[in-house]
Amino acid sequence: MEDAPINNNTGAEKRPFSEGMPVGTIIKSVEAFQVKWEPNEPPGRRTAFVRVTTEDGIVGHGEASPMMGGEHSLGVIRDFADSLVGADALDQAMIYDRLLHKYVKLGPEGAVTGALAALDIALWDIKGKHFNLPVYKLLGGAWRTEMPFYASVGNNAGRTVDETVRVVEQRWRTEKPAAIKIRWDGDRTRQDYDIPGDIAKAKAVRKLVGDDFPLAFDANNQYSVGGAIRVGRALEELGYIWFEEPVQHYNVRAMGEVAQRLDITVSAAEQSYTTQAVVDMINAGVRMVQPDIVKMGGITGLMQCAAICFAHGVELVPHQTQPMIAHVANLHVLATLMHNTKPAEFSDPSTRMHVGFANPPIPEDGKFKVPSGPGLGLIVNDAELDKRRS
Repeated sequence: MEDAPINNNTGAEKRPFSEGMPVGTIIKSVEAFQVKWEPNEPPGRRTAFVRVTTEDGIVGHGEASPMMGGEHSLGVIRDFADSLVGADALDQAMIYDRLLHKYVKLGPEGAVTGALAALDIALWDIKGKHFNLPVYKLLGGAWRTEMPFYASVGNNAGRTVDETVRVVEQRWRTEKPAAIKIRWDGDRTRQDYDIPGDIAKAKAVRKLVGDDFPLAFDANNQYSVGGAIRVGRALEELGYIWFEEPVQHYNVRAMGEVAQRLDITVSAAEQSYTTQAVVDMINAGVRMVQPDIVKMGGITGLMQCAAICFAHGVELVPHQTQPMIAHVANLHVLATLMHNTKPAEFSDPSTRMHVGFANPPIPEDGKFKVPSGPGLGLIVNDAELDKRRS
C-alpha cells in the first residue's frame, strides 16, 4: 500500500496536520536546485538549496549536505515537494518525522537526512519571518550573539611540512581565530600511510603558534586503532585539545576504543545522520560529538542532539563547512547552547557565494555575529540564485 500524501488542497477534512492553521504559513511551493557559482563549475562543487514559499509570499531557504553537490538529496526533495503543498510550515517537526519514515528504506543515513535537513532549515526560516523573530529567539534565546570561530585548514595530507606551516600561518595572521584545526583530507584507503610525517606537521604548527594557542587535529579517518593511539599520544605531548575522527567513522567500536585509551579528547559523529547514531557513538565512549546541521535533522535535529549531549555530559561541537545558509543556521543553534565549550567551525574560506546574499556572514576580530533579523537573518538575492540554477 502506498503512503498517504503529506497534504493536499482538497479540504481541511483531509489534512493530517493541525486545524486552524495560521495565516501566512501554508506552503505554496517547494523548489530544490543546485547553484553554479562560477562558469564551468562541476556538479560536485555546486551548492544544493531548497526554497519554500508560503501562500502569503514568505520565503524560507535551506541547504543540503554538499556531498556530490547535494544532487542525491535534491532528488529526494523533488520527490516529496508536491506532497507538502497545503501543509503548515510551522509543523516542521511533524513534517520531518513523517517524511523520514516515508523514505526510511533509503537509509535513513545520507541522502534522505540531508534532504530533510535542508527542508527543516527552510521551515525554521519561514517560522522566524512569520513571527518577525530571529531563529535563536524561537529556540529559547541566545546566551551569546557573537561567536568565536576556529580556522579549519584542510588538505594537509598532500602538503609538505613547510607548506602546511605557510597555509596555517596565513589564516592565523589574517583571520585571528580563537583556535586552529589542521585537517588531513587524505586517502581513507591508506591507513597509517605517513605517521612520522603527520606528527612532524603537528609539531611544526605547534612551534608556529606557541605553546598556549588552542590546536586541533582532524585525521579524516586515516588511522588504524594502533596508529591512532600513536598519533594521539604525540598530540597529547604537543598540547592539542582534540583529535577528530582518528579511525573510520563507521567503526563505532574502534572510535570508542581510541577515545577511552587516550587522554586527549577524541571527537566524532560528523558523519552521523540520526540521533540514534550519535547516541551509539556516545555509548562507545566518545565524549565530544560533531553532528552537522546539513546532515542530520537541520535545526530541529541539532537541538535534539544538544539535549542528548547535555543529558550525557558530552560536548557538542557541530561540524560545519558550508559558508552561507548552513553556517548561519548553525550559528543560531550555537547561540542557544549554555555549555558552548569550543569555537564554531570556519572552513576554508571563499567569497564566491557572496553574490547571492546582501549580508553574507563575514568574520570580524575572530568572531561571527549571529544575524538578528527575522528567521535566519540572511538577505537572499533570489534573482541571482535563479540566474545560477543548474
